[in-house]
Amino acid sequence: MSDDRKRQRKIIHVDMDAFFASVEQRDYPQYRGKPLIVGGKPNERGVVAACSYEARQFGIRSAMPSSTAYRLCPEAIFVPHRFDVYREISEQIRAIFWRYANEVEPLSFDEAYLDVTEANYFNGSATYIAQAVKREVAAETNLVASAGVSYNKFLAKMASDMDKPDGLYVIPPEAGPGFVASLAIGRFHGIGPATEAKMKSIGIETGGDLKQWTEAALVDQFGKTGHYFYHIARGIDKRPVQSARRRKSIGKETTFQQDIRSIIELRGQLDQLSEQVWADLQRLKFTARTVTLKVKYADFRQVTRSATFEDGLDLPMIRSLIPELLSRTEAGQLAVRLIGIAVSGFDKSVSEQKMSRQLDLGLNDAF
Repeated sequence: MSDDRKRQRKIIHVDMDAFFASVEQRDYPQYRGKPLIVGGKPNERGVVAACSYEARQFGIRSAMPSSTAYRLCPEAIFVPHRFDVYREISEQIRAIFWRYANEVEPLSFDEAYLDVTEANYFNGSATYIAQAVKREVAAETNLVASAGVSYNKFLAKMASDMDKPDGLYVIPPEAGPGFVASLAIGRFHGIGPATEAKMKSIGIETGGDLKQWTEAALVDQFGKTGHYFYHIARGIDKRPVQSARRRKSIGKETTFQQDIRSIIELRGQLDQLSEQVWADLQRLKFTARTVTLKVKYADFRQVTRSATFEDGLDLPMIRSLIPELLSRTEAGQLAVRLIGIAVSGFDKSVSEQKMSRQLDLGLNDAF
């Protein structure tokens, strides 16, 4: 039995569906249901940065020249990218990942690996955690994500591509080798068109064919990458999920369908968000000292207001701070598009000890 199976790692790969295009369709209802292309104009030698699923039906793909995309679909709508907006939403989505994962490895604006091996949510079930992540992304951003769940990064990535859009596909340890064996070689993550063509030229059409080759023979054909091919053909991938940072805050926020001016309504929303943040703190057994209010106005200007205390916060304290923090904004005078509450300033000596003990909780049997 491989080390991966002994350790029973639990990895989730989350991939936002048509991310850039979906953001544009979310923010501009007139684009919904239409072939939309984010990128350069077809008459300016631009390229397609992203496209909607409606555009993909015409054979349009990312990195394609915009002029080619226009020939394939003359009625397509071309819009420029808004990377500042995509980056902000990406940060919001990553904050959701950190609610559940011990390690988060972003790959781009729209995808990331989550290691939930040590998480004790839902009795350690990575599948239920993936469902929760998808629900919270949809609720808080009005965007759709697909997720793949497996015992290593390669299989989690492959799983997330299996049932798009809005998919959730699980490859448990006992199914990994069989899944790889039946997979067409061109669908392997990390095998591009040139490598696919070379593999087919030497008789490798599927993962099962790839598994027939010795490691030495694959290295001879493909150099150092041959080691990687040898192992993934057997469902083995020992690469760790490597975080760029540790969790520094826990927060919840909501974007309103219609802008809100009522302070009473805003306080009610913040009370609900505070309860959710407190529940996360309790589950993680963290102690926080700083509470931060986030307000985004209808004109997209954003402000934050914070308060810090020497002793740890509790739920009544967080709630009692909401009116004071709101009073330091223009909420009520200006319409509000988004509201959020977050806590930070964790006691590391307590938090890290508690997190390390999750290894011994005996809750990690469910996949």
